[in-house]
Amino acid sequence: MTPVVIDIGRRDVRRVLIGGAVAGVLGVAALVGAVTAYADGEGVGGTIGLVIGLAFTGITLGAIVNWKKISRPRKLVLEAPGVRWDDPAGAPWAVTWPELGAVRISRTRERVFHPADAAVRKTMVRLDLLPADPPAFRARHVDMAHLARQDGVYRLPLGDAAGLVRVIEGAVLGFAPHLYRGVQDEGFTVGLS
Repeated sequence: MTPVVIDIGRRDVRRVLIGGAVAGVLGVAALVGAVTAYADGEGVGGTIGLVIGLAFTGITLGAIVNWKKISRPRKLVLEAPGVRWDDPAGAPWAVTWPELGAVRISRTRERVFHPADAAVRKTMVRLDLLPADPPAFRARHVDMAHLARQDGVYRLPLGDAAGLVRVIEGAVLGFAPHLYRGVQDEGFTVGLS
């Protein structure tokens, strides 16, 4: 079976580009509206437009300033030897299948308050790695300490990525079916977490 490579960096870049462009257009439009309102003697309307315009253009400027960090290549690779996080400018790591006692996918879905919300419902996805020998794993993989939870699970957050569940599931079942423990639904979340 060929390795399964999930390009997290490319997906994040696309989302930041779209979000930054939309925020930039709204910000510039609000700033133009603020100037027009001030020119017409509408101080309150101009101030509101100025605040909104600065907030939206601030989002765009934040994306531009952090572009290098956002656009760095990051890939999750599932292959015959094991799982690895390929992040040349960050914190790469690799784990072999025999080091793991189990692998699961955990997800949290955004609560639906109105029927219209169901179309844009966020599903936060994480890859959970459960070590076969937690103390030895911890000692060997100090580079993964930032992923460790108090319950001994090493959790890699993949963001709003419901489509990745099938891809990861297929890869783990292809390379290490004896380790796969399925998808763990952790309920609902409110907000952008």
